[in-house]
Amino acid sequence: MPAARPLRTLKGGELGERLEAAMMERDGLAGAHCIHELWMRAELGVDFDCALDRLWKAAASSIPEWLPMTYVEWLPTVYEIAARFRAARRGRSNIYLVLLDYRDRKGGPYGVYVGMSDYAPAQRFDQHKAGIRASGSVLKRGVEVLTGPTLHLQGIARPEAASIEADLAGALSDAGLLVQGGH
Repeated sequence: MPAARPLRTLKGGELGERLEAAMMERDGLAGAHCIHELWMRAELGVDFDCALDRLWKAAASSIPEWLPMTYVEWLPTVYEIAARFRAARRGRSNIYLVLLDYRDRKGGPYGVYVGMSDYAPAQRFDQHKAGIRASGSVLKRGVEVLTGPTLHLQGIARPEAASIEADLAGALSDAGLLVQGGH
């Protein structure tokens, strides 16, 4: 899981070397962990868009779904906030986040939609984009599912999911993010 940050103890130079090796070996999982760790550290001087583009070109088929395709500087904050939430009971509901594109508006280039569904997050995102029980914000502005921060909030009991959905939306909004959903 990305939240475990398996490369946390590596020095910056070692991380860069591992990233280059992953690119050369076309190892999407290793490269994803390297980019994710650099992202979580908010490494100055790292061109994340370029690194993501290079990794997608080198190893698209082996990149895990939890690595976003779009760089957003506040992703570490989302991981930190989402990690505060836990569900005690198993069930069929899933909490999911969708990156929203607000580059045409003031208030920041990106926002996040918080949702809950019995469908897998990627499947629910596809439904939104197809207009099936769609949130207008996801239909119009949805870019991609931000899978990593909520991996631990999959397959949980519906009553807990409903509560977590609302509380997570509130916590993300309190952190200064532009938030939609979270009913």
